[in-house]
Amino acid sequence: GEAISFLASTGPAPTFEEARRLISEREERINALAAAWDEPIRPLIAARDYHSLGRKNEAMHWDSEFNNGIFRHAPYGGPLEIFIQAPAAWYIHNPQWYFNFHYAEEKNRGLEDTEDLFNPGKIVVVLKPGDVWTALISTENPFGKDAGKLFDLEEQRKRSLIKSPSLTDAIEAAPVGSPTGALTSVLTAAADQFIVRRGADLRTVIAGYHWFTDWGRDTMIALPGLCLSTGRYDDAKKILTAFAHSVSEGMLPNRFMDGGDQPEYNNVDGSLWFFNAIYKYWLQTNDHKLVLETLTPVLEDMIEWHLKGTRYNIRVADDGLLSSGEKGVQLTWMDAKVGDWVVTPRMGKPVEIQALWYNALMILTKFCEARKDRSAVLRYADLAAKAKDSFQQRFWNDADGYWYDAIDELDVPDPSFRPNQVFLYSLPFQIGDPAKAALTIQKIEEQLYTPYGLRSLSPADPRYVGFYGGDQLKRDGSYHQGTVWAWLLGPYIEAILKTDLKMGRKKAQIILATFRKHLSEGGFGSISEIFDGDYPHAPKGCIAQAWSVAEVLRVIAENKL
Repeated sequence: GEAISFLASTGPAPTFEEARRLISEREERINALAAAWDEPIRPLIAARDYHSLGRKNEAMHWDSEFNNGIFRHAPYGGPLEIFIQAPAAWYIHNPQWYFNFHYAEEKNRGLEDTEDLFNPGKIVVVLKPGDVWTALISTENPFGKDAGKLFDLEEQRKRSLIKSPSLTDAIEAAPVGSPTGALTSVLTAAADQFIVRRGADLRTVIAGYHWFTDWGRDTMIALPGLCLSTGRYDDAKKILTAFAHSVSEGMLPNRFMDGGDQPEYNNVDGSLWFFNAIYKYWLQTNDHKLVLETLTPVLEDMIEWHLKGTRYNIRVADDGLLSSGEKGVQLTWMDAKVGDWVVTPRMGKPVEIQALWYNALMILTKFCEARKDRSAVLRYADLAAKAKDSFQQRFWNDADGYWYDAIDELDVPDPSFRPNQVFLYSLPFQIGDPAKAALTIQKIEEQLYTPYGLRSLSPADPRYVGFYGGDQLKRDGSYHQGTVWAWLLGPYIEAILKTDLKMGRKKAQIILATFRKHLSEGGFGSISEIFDGDYPHAPKGCIAQAWSVAEVLRVIAENKL
């Protein structure tokens, strides 16, 4: 059972103690290498978009490279490459498939939930207790990059955004009765992840993670909170410029396609939210050159298209209100569709579209005043006055004491009690009758308010669905039929502040204090897309949603809460 060790050297003969120490260190290295060999790093590659899952296939490339500590693999031989910088490591090429990974959340959502992943080989690195080893994973070659330094720089940048040691500290920093400091710090950091490059020197907004791209409506709603409330005015300018370039027939794109195809324009409200975002930018930056010289002509052209009619039967009706809709097409933010079933079609004259239309006309009036274009001022002011007069005559549901959600394509009022009427009192220019504001907000509080946002339909409605889950049919069928939307907290709080001058600020602070606990419930330090309508209002959908984050940030910053 005895062991004999030999040490050969061309240098001076070591002492017995030195020899034993050197042998012992060598044995430790060998044992560590053997352990690393048994427990290597195995890159598992899916190489697909976030809407699908992959299975074993013959098109996957098995070749890979490992040079200068950098692993390189092009899964399907195209432009997409995966790089892993693995310093002081070995790479053993041994391509194989791993089968049947099961994904619980996909199963919960009624989607395909099993995937195969490709492993090109294994990366081996030997570490001792106390060692620090950093790897860098990228779709660009990281040669010459220092992962540790990059991490430190990014950490410093994030800290400079939130001016706090960590997200955890920020979440726990403020007492319950004074939530806005913590919320502002955390959500400023969260806002950063949504602002991304579009082209060489323009910007756009990713609507949500994990499966949204950039949507026109979401971007314009989110821009004031993401950019203006955080002081990112240059990003705001680049986003507005990018979308101005994409206006077509008076319309902003609804969304840009994943594969680079032509954008879709199936929305009636994104174009109107564009006016609002530009107006907020103008108020904060006084950038006359961009707003008055570059963007106002675009806005005037958009109004002309709406007056004469554009896609999807979007046009100004004889009463001055904005009408829209075609069978089988969803145009408002309540846009769920399963196959040919449009869940909430809202054809005709939706209530928030009239609020946005009036707001857009009044904003353009302000811009033309600044340009000293008196004839344009009179024209747009007359259009706004006509719309407001028609709205107040036609939309009040006197029997139930709230505003109709829409007047449909057959000119029949829709009494569905939904949150869309909140925009009558939250936008800069209000189309709703001020005398009816308090009653409207009270009814919204009683039927729609939850600690996480507003329900999309009253629980008293027989169509109400209080749980969001199941397959696509069930999920999309409940998406705007009771599901809670966090982004609506912004306009709800705004409406409270504007209609309850005595207690509005206190109410707003209580709402924000109650909401704060969600920051550690879904995507840590961010705000989820939606919640169940029924208690306990579990977070659902995207774990980080741009307009959810932005609207809470905006209402705090604009009102100095």
